[in-house]
Amino acid sequence: MVWTIKFDKRALKELKKVDKKVQKDIVNYCRSRLETDKNPRRFGKELKGGFKGLWRYRVSDYRVVCQIEDKTLTILVLRVAHRRHIYV
Repeated sequence: MVWTIKFDKRALKELKKVDKKVQKDIVNYCRSRLETDKNPRRFGKELKGGFKGLWRYRVSDYRVVCQIEDKTLTILVLRVAHRRHIYV
């Protein structure tokens, strides 16, 4: 089972603003763990409150917030930001 990773426009814009090394780490994380695993939820944590239904993944001090669509085997990356700024 292979998942497809898609980046929302906002997430791409946020990703381009972070350091090149962090960009590489985030993309590698998505490709090596999320795309290839049968259950990408096991690496993340389900969010609560206003973010209910979304999943977050930790990549060093950065967070990647995603929406997982089981029917199409797609992981839509909605936000990429430092942990201090992601939930604001």
